[in-house]
Amino acid sequence: MGAKTGGARLEERWREILAVHARTLGEIDRALHPYGLVASDFEVLDLLATATPRDGEQCRVQNLVGRVHLSQSALSRLIARLEKDGLVERSMCLEDRRGVYVGLTRKGRELHSEVLPLQRAVLARTLDA
Repeated sequence: MGAKTGGARLEERWREILAVHARTLGEIDRALHPYGLVASDFEVLDLLATATPRDGEQCRVQNLVGRVHLSQSALSRLIARLEKDGLVERSMCLEDRRGVYVGLTRKGRELHSEVLPLQRAVLARTLDA
């Protein structure tokens, strides 16, 4: 098997992964649109909703940066929009004045619980296919 054949297979696999990703994000966006959310909004809400007990009810924004597929500035804008919508609240870290915590509000938890089955259904449809 030549390198070109193996490379072509890797390239084909990569394109398939990208296609599934794009299709899945599009379907999640459509499912969540009536709730005023897009896939990246949900991803942040989901990460906050599933924070481990040692993280408490809040999570450092810096810890979210590596877990979502957004730049730090795009994540900051998304969090600001979610905060404006009353879904999350930010607070300063008392131990490290540069640190900012973000946590779900009650409204954010309720919305997350409401749309979670929709997002999971899209994942089941697109990833189990």
